[in-house]
Amino acid sequence: MTKENAIKNLDEVITKIEFSRLQVDNHKIVQLVAISKYSTAEDVQKLYESGQRAFGENKVQDLKIKQEALDDLPIAWHFVGSLQKNKINNLIDLSPVLMHSLDSLDLAEDLDKKLKAKNKKMNCLLQVNSACEDSKSGFSKDEAIDMYHKIKEKYTNINLKGIMSIGAHSEDRTQIIESFKTTKNIFDNCQGATICSMGMSGDFEMAILEGSSMIRVGSALFK
Repeated sequence: MTKENAIKNLDEVITKIEFSRLQVDNHKIVQLVAISKYSTAEDVQKLYESGQRAFGENKVQDLKIKQEALDDLPIAWHFVGSLQKNKINNLIDLSPVLMHSLDSLDLAEDLDKKLKAKNKKMNCLLQVNSACEDSKSGFSKDEAIDMYHKIKEKYTNINLKGIMSIGAHSEDRTQIIESFKTTKNIFDNCQGATICSMGMSGDFEMAILEGSSMIRVGSALFK
């Protein structure tokens, strides 16, 4: 990816964000996390130099490699992938600004225990399987609100900041929008939640219209 492409791609995505955002609320803020999992540290740097500041990786080892390669840049690193229990300590040591994929009570328990042992805290999002798809992990839509409050109360080294979901895997816009509406409804009923993370390269405009405050965009930026 050339520097010119990086600027062009970022401008195109931001233009679409702004168009959707302004249809919802002039004062609404939508955070853009650039998902760099299929890209190089050099491409991340080009996008950073074009104005992007938050980047997300879905593997702990890839996050470590890119953090180390770009440690001179004040990048806000996010972790967006499924977290294996044997990688928890490694992720804690990398101190991401936000972990998007808290998808089970078992993971919450292990993560909190290891955070306590290191005397650290971590900002997390509760992952919800709003589309009720077997291929996706996360809490079911029926248990998500209760689990959110349970984790918030019981696991004190986890700072739950909100909800994350992946839109329905479908060509039917109605189904995708319905999955976003479900996520937003859960978010609205989670006390203290401030981040509603939904929307990726193919559907982030719909997600913003349904109330997303954070989108995760990869292929539309790195091309």
